[in-house]
Amino acid sequence: MKMQHFFFKVLFLVGLFLMESCSAQSQLIEDELQTVTTENLKYYLYYPQDYESGDQKEFGLLLFLHGGGESGGDLEEIKKNGPPKLLVEGKQFPFLVLAPQNPYRRKWWNTEAIIKLLDSVVETNNVDKNRIYLTGLSRGGSAAWELATQYPKKFAAMAVVCGMAPLPYAHWINKKMPIWVFHGDKDKVISVDESDKMVAKLKEMNYDVRYTRYEDVGHNSWSRAYTTEELYEWFVKQKQK
Repeated sequence: MKMQHFFFKVLFLVGLFLMESCSAQSQLIEDELQTVTTENLKYYLYYPQDYESGDQKEFGLLLFLHGGGESGGDLEEIKKNGPPKLLVEGKQFPFLVLAPQNPYRRKWWNTEAIIKLLDSVVETNNVDKNRIYLTGLSRGGSAAWELATQYPKKFAAMAVVCGMAPLPYAHWINKKMPIWVFHGDKDKVISVDESDKMVAKLKEMNYDVRYTRYEDVGHNSWSRAYTTEELYEWFVKQKQK
């Protein structure tokens, strides 16, 4: 009988301990930790032919974000596609072109680091802050959408090529910023549905958006998009109001 009483007493104490532990764990403890993130971004910066003309003319700037295939440590990879490829081939642009490299093969772009780089380049060069343009392809196109939602007052115009779209946050994008979207309908990497739905949502909200939807084109829609001369003429016409 005494053993049975001892057994119940032990159970009671264990139960009391568990109740006290749960009570302690359920308390919210307020705390704070300051974090600092650093990123090493390699980049190319192109200057127009008349940049060193001697006057204090301000130029526009195009920020180009490459796709996943050009990520890593070899900066030469950036020259394979988009505006950097055209520059290597001899094309001239009337604005500066900033082309950073994502240092990680299998990570998304660090958009905060991109903005810090962009701000630094703008502050140290003759750049018109009202004529900063944004474009990106594939993973870089996804980052362009992200930048447009996170920094809506930064860009005068944006062109996205086959990127994943943040549909639920479409309304975060600056309604005054013109947008041009490109995508191939046979894209098996990033479905054309991403652009279809995003463009439809933007149009529903009366955004200024253009859509070039290529027929029988796969993921490599950037080959056609970036050789569209009208795209650069369109960029030059845009300025933040």
